Amino acid sequence: MDRAQLAEFLRIRRERLRPDDVGLPAGLRRRTPGLRREEVAGLATMSTDYYTRLEQGRGPRPSRPVLTGLARALRLSDDERAHLFRLAGEQPGPPPGPPTEVRTGVLRMLARLDVPGLVLDAKYDVLAWNPLAAALLADFSGLPPRERNLLRLRFLSGTRQQERFGEQQTAEFAREAAADLRAATGRYPDDPAIAALVRELVEGSEEFARIWALHEVGTQQSMCQTINHPMVGRINVVCEVLVIPERDQRVVLYTADPGSASDQAIRLLEVVGTQALTAS
Repeated sequence: MDRAQLAEFLRIRRERLRPDDVGLPAGLRRRTPGLRREEVAGLATMSTDYYTRLEQGRGPRPSRPVLTGLARALRLSDDERAHLFRLAGEQPGPPPGPPTEVRTGVLRMLARLDVPGLVLDAKYDVLAWNPLAAALLADFSGLPPRERNLLRLRFLSGTRQQERFGEQQTAEFAREAAADLRAATGRYPDDPAIAALVRELVEGSEEFARIWALHEVGTQQSMCQTINHPMVGRINVVCEVLVIPERDQRVVLYTADPGSASDQAIRLLEVVGTQALTAS
């Protein structure tokens, strides 16, 4: 264990974070940059005294659960997490699960886009979305957090997805997404949420069980889709996937040719949003 380097690493990573990066109110004016020690300790579920001693280079060797809590609290990337473990004299091992915190800058970008966009983690949980994505795909705010998952929506919601996206394209998405999830199980072998999702999909969908048995592994990049929207009709979009490697997250954007009928339909969705249209 390198106490001096560990202490310096913790201090620098604490000072680089702002309260809104971790969902805390900024409060009164701060005399020093970054989070307070008690805030990091609270996020890592440890005592402030213990964290203070670690940051001052006089604490005992932290356990693996303590290091995992610190990595989560300080929003460390996979590389930074591995470095933290090695400074403490531990082998990092695989990450416990895909990160669920979305960077503030990504959220700001998503809010300012004029195209539908959402953020997915490695198991296809929808972590964030803009109003156009809700209008185009689903009102995610109206779903319980557990149901905000594109794989559950695809494989466990009956024929609704096929009616919305077409049988051929949903079949293509199903195979690519299953291969993507297979790759995620390799990156996060100890994550109970991924294991539970796979088990639920295999037991609840014969189609997924058949695809899963193929043992295909891959990463979804982009796809053209035709969406049969109940309010604005047929929309042809291209799904572009932007990777955030340090968080193992993806920003999915749905774009249409400028000036096309599909682009005009998306502009109409800006007006109607997720409300139901009724005849006067």
